Amino acid sequence: MSYNFQLTSPKIPPNLDKANFQDIFYEEEPYLTNCMITDTVIAHEDIERLIVSNVIFKNVTFIDCTFPKIDLTDVIFENCDLSNANLREGIIHRVAFKNCKLLGLNLTEANLGNVSFEHCLANLCNFPEVRFKQVLFDSTSLQGANFYDCLLNKVAFQESDLNDVDFSQTSLKGIDISTCKFKRLQVTPESLNGCEVSTEQAIGFASLLGLKVKY
Repeated sequence: MSYNFQLTSPKIPPNLDKANFQDIFYEEEPYLTNCMITDTVIAHEDIERLIVSNVIFKNVTFIDCTFPKIDLTDVIFENCDLSNANLREGIIHRVAFKNCKLLGLNLTEANLGNVSFEHCLANLCNFPEVRFKQVLFDSTSLQGANFYDCLLNKVAFQESDLNDVDFSQTSLKGIDISTCKFKRLQVTPESLNGCEVSTEQAIGFASLLGLKVKY
C-alpha cells in the first residue's frame, strides 16, 4: 500500500468497557466516549451535534439514523452497516471504516481528516461539498458515489471501484486513480487536469477530449 501522505490512525485506548448506545451522556451536548459497542442494532436515532470519541463499533447495524453535525474523533467502525445514515455536516477525524456497508451514506458538507475506508461497500455515497484531507479509499466500491464540488487534499484511491462516480466541479489534480476500475466517470476535462491514470484509462479518457486513438 503506497500513497504520498501519512495517514494517522484512530488513537484508541486499550481495554475499553462495553456499553450500550443508549447510555449517551446528555449534558450541554450529547456525547459517547471511551467504550466499545458490539453486536447490536441502533435504530431510529435522531441526535444533532452528537460527540463520539475513543469508541469502537463492531458488528453494529444502524437503521434510519440521523446524526447531523456529528463530531467523530478516534473512532473505529468494523463490520458495521451505516447504509443511508445521515452524517451531514459532520466533523470526522481519525476514523476508520473497516469492512463496512455504507450504501447511500450521507456526508454532505462534512469535513474528513485522517479517515480510511478499507474493504467497504460504499455505493451511492453522498459526498457533495465535502472537504477531504488525508483520506484513503482502499479496496472499496464507490459505484455511483457523488463527489460533487469537493476539495481533495491528499486523498488516495487504491484498487477501488469508481464506476459512474460523479466528480463534477471537483479537481482531481494530484489524485492517482491508476489502480482503480471503472467503465465511465462523470467528470469534465478541467477536473482531470493533473490526475494520474493508467495507460488503459488514458485511452478511455481520450474520447472525452474528442481524440480518436489509432490502435
